[in-house]
Amino acid sequence: MPEHRVQEFRPKASRWCCAVFVINENGRLHAQLDRMKPWSDAVDIVIADGGSTDGSVDEAHLAPRGVRALLVKTGPGKLSSQMRMALAWGLDQGYDGFIVIDGNNKDDPAAIPAMVRALEEGYDHVQGSRFIPGGRAVNTPPARYWGVRLLHAPLISLAARRRYTDTTNGFRAYSRRLLTDARVQPFREVFVAYELHYYLAVRAARLGMRILEVPVTRAYPEHGPVPTKIGGWRGNLKVLRTLWRAFRHAWDPAQ
Repeated sequence: MPEHRVQEFRPKASRWCCAVFVINENGRLHAQLDRMKPWSDAVDIVIADGGSTDGSVDEAHLAPRGVRALLVKTGPGKLSSQMRMALAWGLDQGYDGFIVIDGNNKDDPAAIPAMVRALEEGYDHVQGSRFIPGGRAVNTPPARYWGVRLLHAPLISLAARRRYTDTTNGFRAYSRRLLTDARVQPFREVFVAYELHYYLAVRAARLGMRILEVPVTRAYPEHGPVPTKIGGWRGNLKVLRTLWRAFRHAWDPAQ
């Protein structure tokens, strides 16, 4: 597990943990937590912070909004390191499953109950999708829309031998069974940036685990900058390299 520190605001109260991944999201995080508060009794909300410096994860902002705990990564790495931190901590806390979501207020948390139902029904990898009946893609930048539809989702689907429709969407759920399976090994240090999302989607399907897509809404702002940590040609090139490695099963454990 990456080096980190933990601040707990309340005791464990649910079988399910909702991990929110953030770094310097400022008011976007607070707006999202306000939208998530109706489900704070159904899931324990945990903030997995990558090292914010904007004051957005101060206790005064989190505890009144129903957050159970704050985990702050102090070691190296980006999103996948935050994921390893949150998922390993949650397994140690005894959670049976995890919902994961970005903290930039693009995702509608109204899909949380559907994610919980899927976990309760025994699904192992639950993918939120804008592109199935009931899902909505609002103000999606054209390059992102067509990149997912024509490149990313088809390649991940081919690698997984199972059709996925929205493979860049980080609103997902994972079972304890998937994360602790010796054939998966998600807590290796090779997972640093965006690898772990892609790897788990492919690996779960190839191992015959139970997969489900549920409809979600992801809305980009109508005006102003796009809330994202992937920007410019360098960021997009890294995504393409990661996608290619996922397609080639580069992170499958040695047999």
